[in-house]
This record gives sequence, C-alpha cells and structure tokens, in this order.
Amino acid sequence: MNDDATPIRQQYLEIKRQHPNTILFFRLGDFYETFDQDAEITARELDIVLTSKPVGKGQRVPLAGIPYHAVDNYLARMIEKGYHVAICEQVGEQPVKGLFPREVVRVVTPGTVIEPNLLKGDRNNYLLGIAINENRAGIAYVDISTGEFAATEIESTDIQSALRAEIIRLNPAEILIPDSLALIDGFPGHITRWTGWRFEGGRCQQALLDHFQVSALDGFGLRGLGQAVRASGAIVQYLNETQPAALRLLTGIATYSLSEFMVLDAATRRNLELTETIRSGDVDGSLLSVLDYTITPMGKRLIRQWVSRPLLDVDAISRRLDAAEWLI
Repeated sequence: MNDDATPIRQQYLEIKRQHPNTILFFRLGDFYETFDQDAEITARELDIVLTSKPVGKGQRVPLAGIPYHAVDNYLARMIEKGYHVAICEQVGEQPVKGLFPREVVRVVTPGTVIEPNLLKGDRNNYLLGIAINENRAGIAYVDISTGEFAATEIESTDIQSALRAEIIRLNPAEILIPDSLALIDGFPGHITRWTGWRFEGGRCQQALLDHFQVSALDGFGLRGLGQAVRASGAIVQYLNETQPAALRLLTGIATYSLSEFMVLDAATRRNLELTETIRSGDVDGSLLSVLDYTITPMGKRLIRQWVSRPLLDVDAISRRLDAAEWLI
C-alpha cells in the first residue's frame, strides 16, 4: 500500500487486491472509473479516451471512465470479449473518516449474466463446468437466468472429441475448467481457468450437499457419477463467489444420459443446418427457423434444445407428438 496515496486510491487498491483477475468498475459519483492496467484495457476494448488522474504526491495513473447510466452497454461489450468485470458500488449513506465505504456487489462473467438486456431471449446463456479423469468426463451446466441445472458423464477412448460434441450442442457462454486441464481447440464459449483444488471431489460434493441442504446426492441421480459431482460442485462454488444471489434459483439438479439423444458431431450439426445456416451462420434458413412458431423466450429456448438433441426413445417421441397434436 502506498502511504503517499490519497485515501480513495488506497481504498481502490485494497478492493482491487481482492479481485485481481477482473476489470474493476469503481463507482465514483456519476461514473464507473477504471485505473492502471484496467484502464488501458478498458480504453482499448471499448474505444474510449484514456486519460490520467492524480492519486498522490507527484503521482498520476491511467484512467478510463464510463457514465453509470450507460454501463450496461459497455458491460455487454466487455463480457462479449471474455472479460470478468467486478462492479464496485458505494455502500452506506454516511462517510467513515471522510470516505464512503465501497464494496464489490457482483462479478459479471460471460456465463453469469442476469441483466435481461444483456441476454439473448431465444437461447440459454450457459455456464458449463468440466472435470476429467482419464477416459471419463463430467459435464455440468447452469443457466442462472432460468434456474436450469443439469449434469452428465461421458466415457470414451477419445474423451476430448466426445466432450467437444456435447459442448458444441450446449453452446455455452463460459466454460469453467481446472487450471491444469488442457483442452483441444474448437470449443465454443470463453474459457475460465480456476484453481484446481476447487474441483476436488470431496469439496465439490460438500458444496452440493450444503447448497441443497441434503445428506446425500442419490436423490439427484448423482450416485457413482464422481466427475459430474466435481463439475457441478465447482459451478456452485464459482457462483457463490461471482453471483451468490443466483444460487437461490438452483433448487435441484437433473442428470441425463447421452444415450437418450442422438449424438451429432460438429460437422454433422453444421451440414444439417439445425440451428444456423452454413453460409451466413444465421437462424433464418435453418431447420429451427422452419419449426419455431413459439412466441415466448422460454418456448424459443426449449424448441432450440429439442432441435439440438433429437430424441431416440420412441415412446418419448410419441408423447411429444401427442402433445403437439393436442395443442393443434
């Protein structure tokens, strides 16, 4: 800590020390201000002016400011580029020793967005966790805007290719992995590497038990699915650090098996133009655009899921057709 720095500078440095891997949006009056390397990154990525600000005796640091009323627009652009942004607000109505207390109220990452104007209503915004042990992998995904939480395990002699097919189907906004895990190229979404001990099996199981307030995970279908437990537990811990309020929506976790659906690799999905066309990458002209007559965001997300994972069970297919026939 620089003793020559102003009190507000010292406050900023202390908060930044607690969130070293984020871009800190520090609220000062009508602006969110970024400083030092954060300011240089913000100015470059958002194409805004980089200035400087005095912070102590003979010391100036880089500064880039964002009007608070326009923050959502700038926040969306930072998230799209894969950055994590910590939002620091003034808390309390009275200053303490001449300085208003401030604290980070939330950390926004690509997979933890909750603002409706930052989300695409026709598709899910998934945060996905991965845990791998040799030829077995666990996948868990959550959409904190809807409360959807699910997990599965995959076993394959080519585990990375099998993973890739399922991840492409889910098309997550963010993928959470241990920092020691090496992934092949071609995965959608932004990769977030997290400390490996967060994925330790016992820790992850306890995180799930504590969150759901249960004594065992058997009721969720997770018995024997150690890698799925690791992936799911890591997600719960990550949300507890970034968007703890979102955990209230996660009232359960569903398990599923890839044997329930037709597994399609990336090339097949692309050639069939299930959800986007080969030429333009747009929904218009794809199979989804032909089938989608839904009028609500929830309906649009559901039919996208149905098109992305065709059913294999005849009875399940019949039930879905019967429901459509009844509605028509």
